Amino acid sequence: MILSISGFHGTGKSTIGKLIAESLGITYYSTGEAFRELAKEKKMTLAEFTEYVENHPHVDLELDEKIIEIAKNDNIIIDSQLSGFLLKDIAEFKIHLICPIDIRVKRMAARDQTSYKTKLKETTLREKSELERFKKLYNIDLNNVKEVNETFDLIINTENLTIEEVLKLILLKLKEYY
Repeated sequence: MILSISGFHGTGKSTIGKLIAESLGITYYSTGEAFRELAKEKKMTLAEFTEYVENHPHVDLELDEKIIEIAKNDNIIIDSQLSGFLLKDIAEFKIHLICPIDIRVKRMAARDQTSYKTKLKETTLREKSELERFKKLYNIDLNNVKEVNETFDLIINTENLTIEEVLKLILLKLKEYY
């Protein structure tokens, strides 16, 4: 089973992706974690590395090539903003999580033990950069609702749902699907 889980930062995709992997006994891979590791290796903050990647498109291209190669293995869930789009013909089931930015930023600020204001600035910068890069590199617009609706098998607004409720909903849909 090859699954993709996508969504903007703070929608819950990493948390849910790991729980799905655990529940189904499959491998979990996160492009976001890989991105953060690369930033650490270069001794850059996330904001600095985001700016660096804007001028070095090979970073995005290499990360995205990697998820396509990894997805060719069975039994994996790939967590990436672009996974549903990049794996459109590979993934058997594509999940997209949505949530308003204020809720997403609150979640990430709590997770990272930072202020809302700091996390809002960082998230706004990252997402603006990503939207521009993804449009330029792949002609993918993550804000295009029609394209999102056509790409994903399941779209969940996580705003008013607990992690357990989101997981239960996904596992039920997967059970119906398989």
